[in-house]
Amino acid sequence: MKFSKLKLLAGAIVLLAASPVLLLAESINPPTTPQTAPMTAQEKKNLETALTWWREVIQSRHLDLAPKYQAENYIQHNPNINTGRAEFVKFFGTLGPAVNPIPEKMANPPVVSGAKGDFVWLIWERENKDPRNPDNTYHFNTFDVIRFENGKIQEHWDSAQRTPKSPAVEYGVSPKPPSQWNTGKISGEEKKTLAMATEELKDMLQYGHLELADKTMDPGYIQHNPNVPQGRDGFKTFMSRVPGRVPEPIKEEWKNPPVLTLVNGPYSFMMWDRKAKDPADPSKEYVWNHYDVVRIEGGKIKEHWDEAVINPPGAGGKK
Repeated sequence: MKFSKLKLLAGAIVLLAASPVLLLAESINPPTTPQTAPMTAQEKKNLETALTWWREVIQSRHLDLAPKYQAENYIQHNPNINTGRAEFVKFFGTLGPAVNPIPEKMANPPVVSGAKGDFVWLIWERENKDPRNPDNTYHFNTFDVIRFENGKIQEHWDSAQRTPKSPAVEYGVSPKPPSQWNTGKISGEEKKTLAMATEELKDMLQYGHLELADKTMDPGYIQHNPNVPQGRDGFKTFMSRVPGRVPEPIKEEWKNPPVLTLVNGPYSFMMWDRKAKDPADPSKEYVWNHYDVVRIEGGKIKEHWDEAVINPPGAGGKK
């Protein structure tokens, strides 16, 4: 198995290639209690198909089964893998032989999963050593979004970013923005979920009104970003230190709107396109995907996930 290629996949593909590592140190942030969002019968079917594809084709590398699940013109947004089903098969064919027999269960199942409309969304979790203090560990998350079309997996996004060793790739191009596909119907309760998530991610973080947390967030707010302290007060203290974050009049529109929003009961899943300089060629930019997931409980924002990691001291970081 070629570790150099696995490092290119900062998204959830890493979870499937790596074996669990025994870490005896204490984690600085809590693990996720495994949970599943409420779904319709068809959405449950899409989720089941996506997880079966993952277990059989990605985890077990039975690439002969890829045509059963993936469209031939499969669109790949991971910035380290060429687009198209054939290129997907080619890439995963370099990671080792097929696993026989195919395991009945996933080695590292997602900790949170859901499906809405034609989309499936997955959150994975790993534990690494804290680069600031090797006596501690921390949990971090990656995500995957899959879009179905005509019964097959048509498009894929994740939180992977490029490294100086990333290969040149042919990027996938969507025929239309992800939000213009079927994102499902939203109930009255789900509208409330969306409004609360918008208050945190737009009004608090983009317009700087952190005082809104006092009425919107649970005091015991569970934070899975390993850079942010636990609890509502920890959130407010950390976010108030972000340079340039000062309150300004709240507008209806986002300063930086998500490109995809999916709402399942108490869960709000939002995905953004972000641009970064290509570390292999700083004269070029590429697009990667950032995500935020918020869970509501008892009428308050209770839990939050994103793809943030702890960077080594002096290395810079990302939200």
